[in-house]
Amino acid sequence: MLARRALLAALAAPALARAQPAWEPTRAVQCVIGFAPGGGSDLIARAVIEATQPQVPQPLVVVNRAGAGGTIAAQQVALAPPDGHTLMLGGGSESTSIPAFRALPYDTRTAFRAVMRVMRQRMFILARADGPYRTMQQAMAAARTKPQAVSHGSSGIGSLYHAVFLVLEKRAGVEFLHVPFNGGAPGLQAVASGQVDLMVAAPEEFRGLVDGGLLRVLACCSAERAPIYPEAPTLRELGWDMAMENMKGWQVPAGTPDAVVEYWRARFHAGMQRPSWQGFVERAGETDGYLDGPAFQAAIDQVLDAVTAAVRV
Repeated sequence: MLARRALLAALAAPALARAQPAWEPTRAVQCVIGFAPGGGSDLIARAVIEATQPQVPQPLVVVNRAGAGGTIAAQQVALAPPDGHTLMLGGGSESTSIPAFRALPYDTRTAFRAVMRVMRQRMFILARADGPYRTMQQAMAAARTKPQAVSHGSSGIGSLYHAVFLVLEKRAGVEFLHVPFNGGAPGLQAVASGQVDLMVAAPEEFRGLVDGGLLRVLACCSAERAPIYPEAPTLRELGWDMAMENMKGWQVPAGTPDAVVEYWRARFHAGMQRPSWQGFVERAGETDGYLDGPAFQAAIDQVLDAVTAAVRV
């Protein structure tokens, strides 16, 4: 029996050696989020961190650095040491839209290394349920008839919700009236009360208002229809060649070594296979959107290019 155990241990030793990571964290890891606790980005980060923490020997600590559409957090992470102990949940407005509107203290294309995409957040265009626009075609026909006759809200100038309408203007040759708000919730309330005609938002923000009969889903901004609202056509189906989604994934400072990037990619990807994460995705009505680092960066660049082209018209 002892000889058999010794043989099994000898056979297992090379496997254990191969499993030993080339790098792993030696102290608590800051997971920086550019938005306030309780918001969509914060909930996504905490859910995937909870699923991943058992595989990491050091604490994964959530650090909320809210403000300026996520750019305050992005600036902090861009300046952090590239040693694997600082991560940022990025891929949203701070990466794909705000840089098209104004100069920032970081270059979103070069200041970070993308580790992986965690989630695709579908966006939808909504109108008041009993308002004048029951379809996206009706709203666009009104916008085409008279510039700025149709208004849209957003979560702020330069936000991704603002950028969707700018790209749509360019694709469709129309002009909307932009009404910015300090966040998505006030904008949705303005649509529900009839102060604004249209608004882009994510399901976790508007589902209660749609279920309550206050808002109507007119269109999906993704490349394909969404299972959660299968009756909503895509903008591409309706004749406007565009597809935009809000994305969330992990980024690290530029210069972070390959071994570190691969460590975090593998750990978080494994966490995404756990029931706790998959249950969160199902409850949120979102899409598990894994991409590796290069593909995630390419997706960020694609959205930023489209927004930049629309802003510079």
